[in-house]
Amino acid sequence: MSRTLATTLALTCIFGTLAGPCSGATGGALQVGFYRGKCHSVDVEAIVGGVIRAWFSRDSTIAAALLRMQFHDCFVNGWDASILLDGKSTEKTAVPNLSVRGYEIIDAAKAIVETICPGVVSCADIIVMATRDAVALSGGVRYIVQSGRRDGTVSLAENVNLPAPSISVSDSIKAFSKKGLDSTDMVYLLGSHTVGVAHCSLFQDRLYNFQNTGKPDPTMDSTLLNTLKTRCPQNSTADKPVNLDQNPLSSMTVDNSYYRQIILHRGILQIDQELALDPLTNLTVAAIAKGLDFSTRFGQAMVKLGAVEVLAGAQGEIRRSCRAINTPLKN
Repeated sequence: MSRTLATTLALTCIFGTLAGPCSGATGGALQVGFYRGKCHSVDVEAIVGGVIRAWFSRDSTIAAALLRMQFHDCFVNGWDASILLDGKSTEKTAVPNLSVRGYEIIDAAKAIVETICPGVVSCADIIVMATRDAVALSGGVRYIVQSGRRDGTVSLAENVNLPAPSISVSDSIKAFSKKGLDSTDMVYLLGSHTVGVAHCSLFQDRLYNFQNTGKPDPTMDSTLLNTLKTRCPQNSTADKPVNLDQNPLSSMTVDNSYYRQIILHRGILQIDQELALDPLTNLTVAAIAKGLDFSTRFGQAMVKLGAVEVLAGAQGEIRRSCRAINTPLKN
């Protein structure tokens, strides 16, 4: 977003809705409408939503980017915006996070909110709001989010231990369980792969040397296999992107197409395909593919994810900049 647009939105909010003092996010548990009355009479969620709409109009891929950012943040130290922190050894420098993007979107929303009422709205809450709005703009349900999170002050690359694309279903269930999420939550949350891409390096073993057999993954649809081999030649140094949802009509839409594709053996990542094959998850996948309300339940799962290991009350802080803690970062 340009500085001019950011300033215009900020001034519109300031002169249109000033009423009463700001107060910080010092409440207890998460709640819907946490910021109501805490930022003059400004609707904080509407401000963030305006930023996302403006950005989405230029780049509709931000839904996938923000969903990925949100997952990568949540699975390390819980949902505390630690992935946003800059530094030589912070989380964003870890190999799995090098391709995470969208930081400038959060910066833009934070800048406007800080202009209106500084020190009130956490970066962690902005990620949640921004992702929800990007999902809605991509065809999903605009689910109701809770807020009241505070920002973490610890961000270390060594703490980043995210589930690999080749993880088994049972191990993935265990990883989600450690976050208080059950197998059904996991199946819906992996439905975020309905948008976005994976690069060849993340699934190339499935094309040429699956589990050291010297052969392709036998569960992959043969037509897809040939297409991917063309896109991802064995000895190529180019790490090209491939849509995770192989239906070209819906690869940018938050819907249940991803599930229909993996039932047809057209999953890109190994974990995607295994969801449709493993008896621990295949019935849930089949139900979603047949028309079970994916968007609503995906939103419910996102709300549940949003409550994982959050900082609230007097914990953490409300960062002035999402890229730095309010005191020098200790690494």
